[in-house]
Amino acid sequence: MAKIKSGFKGERAIILPVSIIDEIKGDELGRLLHITDIGFYPKAEFHFRKRSKEEANQYVFIYCLEGQGWFEIDEVRYKVSENQYFVLPKNKSHAYGSQNKNPWTIYWIHFDGEKAAYFSEGLDKPAQISPGKNSRIQERLQLFEEIYSTLKNGYSKNNLDYSITSFFHFLGSLKFIGAYRESTSANQQPRDLAEDAIHFMRENIRKRLTLKDMSDYLEISASHFSLIFQKKTGYSPLNYFNQLKIQEACHYLDFSDQKVNQISMMIGFEDPFYFSRIFTKTMGLSPSEYRSKKKG
Repeated sequence: MAKIKSGFKGERAIILPVSIIDEIKGDELGRLLHITDIGFYPKAEFHFRKRSKEEANQYVFIYCLEGQGWFEIDEVRYKVSENQYFVLPKNKSHAYGSQNKNPWTIYWIHFDGEKAAYFSEGLDKPAQISPGKNSRIQERLQLFEEIYSTLKNGYSKNNLDYSITSFFHFLGSLKFIGAYRESTSANQQPRDLAEDAIHFMRENIRKRLTLKDMSDYLEISASHFSLIFQKKTGYSPLNYFNQLKIQEACHYLDFSDQKVNQISMMIGFEDPFYFSRIFTKTMGLSPSEYRSKKKG
């Protein structure tokens, strides 16, 4: 069976140079917490890594967006499925990989620092983030993308400090997940079913949802849900979901230099040609034409 470390269609990764990491370690902020590697692996078929105690010289955070995988610490193996995350401790031998028949899509970060153990405590087993009214999954993943984009723009002092403070926020949103979710709920008014469905779509913008997925979440029949949603928005649920995906794609075309096929994978279109057709139908021009068009 093939086992590979990287080389997945649509993958993205940044490995900070050793000289930059050494510089960060000497900084008052960076010595507390810093990133050494960050990336995104979509549909990472045959993904596999194994490190000895000596090789495990950083903490490894992995968030499974969809699909399935596993990891092993102290000869104990854990299964990982969508919307679960974990942290592999520093100085412990470990292994992890993708499930063969349903390979995982993961965001991952290698990190270290004086506060790394504090944020990692208790996360050496799979933890669940279930979509709900206040789950804020999409906001957290956008924060990940912001950290990634900041580091991709170079290793200036401002970029490094901003990525570190953002990473504090990112890990804090997981360690204090209840407070993170409830911080937006105080001023929220009760929402109707269509608004609940739209929230669910946004929280799963990087996945391929079916009508049944949406109606099951709302605990009503698919036909009743479609009728309510169409009446409220003027669109079918799946049509509306695709519009949200294209909106997300426009954001990355405007504010990142990611390739079209990478953006396609990020928002749940495995076939970039199909994504281009949907994008062109929705926006009236292709992704590349949209990117080159002057705006503002």
